[in-house]
Amino acid sequence: TQDPRPGPVVLLTPQGRPLDQALAQELAGRERLILVAGHYEGFDERIRQGLADMEVSLGDFVLSGGEVAAMAVVDAVTRLQAGALGKDESAHEESFSEGLLEYPQYTRPPEFRGQGIPDILMSGHHAKIEAWRRRESVRRTLQRRPDLLEGRTLHAELAKLVASVKAELAAEAEQAPTDGDAT
Repeated sequence: TQDPRPGPVVLLTPQGRPLDQALAQELAGRERLILVAGHYEGFDERIRQGLADMEVSLGDFVLSGGEVAAMAVVDAVTRLQAGALGKDESAHEESFSEGLLEYPQYTRPPEFRGQGIPDILMSGHHAKIEAWRRRESVRRTLQRRPDLLEGRTLHAELAKLVASVKAELAAEAEQAPTDGDAT
C-alpha cells in the first residue's frame, strides 16, 4: 500500500528551481518528499499545475529523463539527515555548506609521486589546521567559483579573510611569468 503521509510533490524538470545546497537543506527538513521524474517530453501541464508543489532542476541542460535528477536529490537530501554520514558535522564541512568550495583534501600516504602535503596538516595543531582549511576554502572559491561570493553580504571575519586572500592572489599573479616573457 502507498504511504498515506502527505509530502510535497517535487517534479524534476529543467524549468525548476536549481538544486543547490540551500535547497537540499530545505528539502532535508521535510518529513517526506514525493519525487516525480518525467521522461523525454516532460510533464503534462495539468500535472505541473494541479499536482506539483515544487519543480527542481539540476541545471541548465536536458537529460532524457528525470531519474538521474531524482537520484541527485535523494543523495543530496539523505546525506543531510542525522546519522547518515556517521558524524553530523561532516555535512557542514562540505563544499557549499557556507557558500564556499571545500578546501583541498589529502589522504595517506603523506607523500605521493614526489608530492607531499602541507606541513600544517601534519602539525596536530587543530586551530591552525582549521584556519588553513578556511583560508584554502576561500582561495579555492575565489580561483574556481568567484560567483559564489559575488553580491553576498559576508560577516566581518569572512570579509576580512576574502580580502586577504584576494590580495595574496593578486600578488601571486603579478609575480607569475606571462606567456610573452622570455625564459
